[in-house]
Amino acid sequence: MNDLPAPLDAFHLTPIGIIESDFPDKFGIPRQPGLATAARASLVLVPPFDDPLAVRGLEAFSHLWLTFVFHLSPEQPDPARWTPLVRPPRLGGNTRVGVFASRSTHRPNRLGLSLVELVDINTTRGVRLRLRGADLVDGTPILDIKPYLPWAESRPEAHAGFAPEPPPTLAVSLSPEAEAVLAERPDGDALRELIRQVLAQDPRPAYRSGAEARVYGVRLRDVDVRFQARIDATGETRLEVVQIASI
Repeated sequence: MNDLPAPLDAFHLTPIGIIESDFPDKFGIPRQPGLATAARASLVLVPPFDDPLAVRGLEAFSHLWLTFVFHLSPEQPDPARWTPLVRPPRLGGNTRVGVFASRSTHRPNRLGLSLVELVDINTTRGVRLRLRGADLVDGTPILDIKPYLPWAESRPEAHAGFAPEPPPTLAVSLSPEAEAVLAERPDGDALRELIRQVLAQDPRPAYRSGAEARVYGVRLRDVDVRFQARIDATGETRLEVVQIASI
């Protein structure tokens, strides 16, 4: 047998940019990219990486891979105390799988990977990339950008383990009071669609299902969207927005 390799040195990673997004909090963020295409986001590159030369040619690509840090997840100060098992929401939040068989935010190095659509590049003052379908909280540090190559990275025949297909969605309705708030906003139509797409994924904890008396709140843009799970006439769970309040 070969001797075990010597311990690796720690790597120092410097963020190249910061995300500005419609998601001020972790709660409510779609659990995968592309599930809420109405979500707006921008990647703002920071000095010294905000040189327009660094993104020359990037406009020719429609989608990007972003490597980022789950900066709101607790850091594990002692590598020896890392957790090898996690509870994916897709399995109801009760079944444990290995952390490396999941996309959990609680990882040894808190690294994430997200596939986003590139909408526009603005180099008027520094570099700002406008994105669509991002699943990133506002303030997320970005470590790297790579163009997505569909001929190399799209594998329709691949197996997807315990997540073989997109998660089911719920019906979403808005109360007259919530609709009245949206009617007064210049971005009312876009915000309504964002609310529908986010709530359709059911952001409640995975072990919650069916109707509840509890009123939940998810922050989107500059509002707190308060919603409740109810049973509709067909017996299916529906999420109703009962109030939209300014933050």
